[in-house]
Amino acid sequence: MQAEDVLARLRAMGDPAAVRGRARFGLPEEGALGVSLPRLRRLAREIGRDTRLANDLWKSGVHEARLLATIVADPADATRAQVERWLRDVASWDLCDGLALNLVDKTPWAYEAAAAWARREEEWVKRAGLATIAGLAWHDRSATDTKLRPLLALAEDAAYDERNHVKKAASWALRQAAKRRPALAKDALAAARRLAASESRAARWVASDVRRDIERRA
Repeated sequence: MQAEDVLARLRAMGDPAAVRGRARFGLPEEGALGVSLPRLRRLAREIGRDTRLANDLWKSGVHEARLLATIVADPADATRAQVERWLRDVASWDLCDGLALNLVDKTPWAYEAAAAWARREEEWVKRAGLATIAGLAWHDRSATDTKLRPLLALAEDAAYDERNHVKKAASWALRQAAKRRPALAKDALAAARRLAASESRAARWVASDVRRDIERRA
C-alpha cells in the first residue's frame, strides 16, 4: 500500500467535530483529521508491518498518519536515529506516547533509549523516555526487577520537573512498574516517600499520585 492511498482513506474517515473535541485535551487541531485510535488500529492490522510506508506517512505531517506510522513501523527495522528524527516533530502527548508504546518499547534498543531520553531536558524527549519506561514495565514480560530498577530511579529524578507532561509521565512510569511485581511496588513506594518530603511541588504531586494508585490496588 502506498502512502497516498492510506492518506486518502484517513481523510475519508476524518471527523472535524472530533478534532475540535480533542482540542480540549490538549491535542492539536492543525494537521489533524479526527480519526479514532481504534480505527487507526484496524487499518494498521490491514496494512501490516511496513517501515518504508511508516516513514512516508510520518513525512506527510498529518497527525493521524503519524500515529499510524508508530503502529505499522517494524520494531526490528526501526533505527534509533530514525525515531529520534521523528521525535523532533512531536508536539503532543498522544503522539509522544504512541511512539513510545507502539514502537520504541519493542525495539532492541528500548532500554538504552529510555535511559538516555529520560535524562534529556527537551520536554517531549524526556516524556518519551518516561513513557518508554512505563511501556517496558508493561510489555517486557521477560524483564527482571534488576533490569527495571535503574529506570525507576530515572523516573524518580524526573518527578522534580514542574512541566505537566513530564511529571505525569514520571508518575506513570513509577505506577506502571509498581503493577509489575511486589518488589518494584516497594521501590515505587520508597520513591514516593522521598518525593513527598521534597520542597518541590511537582515531586509531592507525583508522590501523592503514586501512593494513591498503589494503595487503591492493595
